[in-house]
Amino acid sequence: MNTKSDSGFLENQFLIAMPQMVDSYFAHSVTYLWKHNNEGALGIVINKPLLASVAEIFAELDIVCNIDKELFQEQRVLAGGPVERDKGFIIHDNSESWESSVNVAEGISICTSKTILQEIAAGGGPKRYAVALGCAGWEAGQLEKEIINNAWLTAPAEADIIFSHDYENKAQQAASILGINLQQISPAAGHS
Repeated sequence: MNTKSDSGFLENQFLIAMPQMVDSYFAHSVTYLWKHNNEGALGIVINKPLLASVAEIFAELDIVCNIDKELFQEQRVLAGGPVERDKGFIIHDNSESWESSVNVAEGISICTSKTILQEIAAGGGPKRYAVALGCAGWEAGQLEKEIINNAWLTAPAEADIIFSHDYENKAQQAASILGINLQQISPAAGHS
């Protein structure tokens, strides 16, 4: 099921990997699609936490943490995708605006600025955020072909799912937006 914006593009949507996608980086993934146009698409996988913590990112970037460091040691960094794995992306609420933030939808922005991480470490910054290394990218027409070939379900994005730390259940939560139980979908792809 595809839910497109008025422009015909899938910005601010979830891409939910179909069960037959087993031998891929994207197996069992949920990707937040934040950019989609005639040139291609960009997204961030939101349910694959790395062993690295936000505290480790702060240390690597020489960001001084002025508040409870234990909180940041518990927060996982996400494996955002196989593209630009050394680049950090911050999905955050957009109650305020930060350097290089791109507003995607009401309540959701994407940023690549170190400034926002400095503000978070100082006890400010957005209330809700997720830090990811890397992103997912598709060339013009590539994502559309994958959707036609039953690789993905699409669903309207919800901020509560994006910012949830319940990584294991995000795929089912996203599919539930459509009233779908992923356990009941056959791993065999087909066309009717």
